[in-house]
Amino acid sequence: MSTTTDDPRTRGTRPDHQMPIGRTPRTRRELLAKALWIGVWLVFLSSPVHDLAGGHHTARATLAGCLGLAAFVGVYLTLVFRNMGRPFAPRTVLALLAVLAVLAPVLAFTLGSAWLGLFVYLSVACGATLPVRAAYWAVPATAAVMYLVGLHSDEQEARGLVILVVLIGFAMVGVGQLVRTTVELRKARATVAQLAANEERLRLARDLHDLLGHSLSLITLKSELAGRMLPDHPDKAARQVADIEQVSRQALVDVREAVTGYRRPRLAAELAGAQVALTAAGVVAEVPAEPDLAGVPEDAESALAWALREAVTNVVRHSGADRCVIRLLRRQTLDGPVLELSVEDDGSGGSGNGPGNGLTGLTERLEKAGGTLEAGRTRHGFRLLARAPAATAADVGSGA
Repeated sequence: MSTTTDDPRTRGTRPDHQMPIGRTPRTRRELLAKALWIGVWLVFLSSPVHDLAGGHHTARATLAGCLGLAAFVGVYLTLVFRNMGRPFAPRTVLALLAVLAVLAPVLAFTLGSAWLGLFVYLSVACGATLPVRAAYWAVPATAAVMYLVGLHSDEQEARGLVILVVLIGFAMVGVGQLVRTTVELRKARATVAQLAANEERLRLARDLHDLLGHSLSLITLKSELAGRMLPDHPDKAARQVADIEQVSRQALVDVREAVTGYRRPRLAAELAGAQVALTAAGVVAEVPAEPDLAGVPEDAESALAWALREAVTNVVRHSGADRCVIRLLRRQTLDGPVLELSVEDDGSGGSGNGPGNGLTGLTERLEKAGGTLEAGRTRHGFRLLARAPAATAADVGSGA
């Protein structure tokens, strides 16, 4: 009785043992897990199967019962398993529900009370696939029809199943609402991310315009002046060229500072992003609270932030981990205080035989900041350990 809704924007990987809520299975293992989860709820078919195997009916009735049961289960699985992942057209949903609504009473009326459990699946199908307002009518109607059919064979059993049919049907209405809400939240999150990216582009464009607009205008003006002065006043033209060189150099410095400010990640922001990314990927995450970065050089913080981003990306995309622990500690060494970042998971660490470009780049970045990087498999998974100075050389020399 599980339902899924596809969301192509969903990123990262989810541990195979978890049910992917709000999307269709994307791998064979997820498909198998989903099928097994649905198969558990086919327990109510034990009574019809036992009834057919018990030899209580004629050969013709047994054959008709087997065909009817196979058709019912096939339509039910098609409707519930597929519809909310890649929704059918409303007419197709109504047609498949009509097939279930015909087979359930016909089989229960002709073959006996052992078949009343089919109404449970009819109720589930109504709750999972119909709009909420329609499901509020369809579920009680299913229970009422089941009770009327049960009067023909076993009123007591029918009376006992009424509450079950109603409760499970309305429970599936709630599950359907939860899945739809999850999909809407994912769409909203993707929209917010897109708007944030657009706003960042606009801000970068505005900043670059403010930085370069004046400088380029001044360079253009002085170039024109130098051109006019060059034949008669070469000394004045030379001064204009010198001014042009100074303005262009300053403009280059301003642009580099602006771009560096945009590209330099912050460790606190990366920790918050790591929590969101790991949780969204279905990985149980232990992330430290707001870090104490007092006195930590910007280059060291930036290098550790890049290391954290790369490590979390590897956990989400390649490791298949169920759990990830992130620690951030200050340690005192012979070379002075260091800030140590540890990212450890219980996954495979990927399929590569050697360090990839990401780890190689991180090693170079940390070495420039005076730090080190260690990464490799452990007994229980994979660990990345990055260290960077927690104080500047001047602070260390002064004993601060």
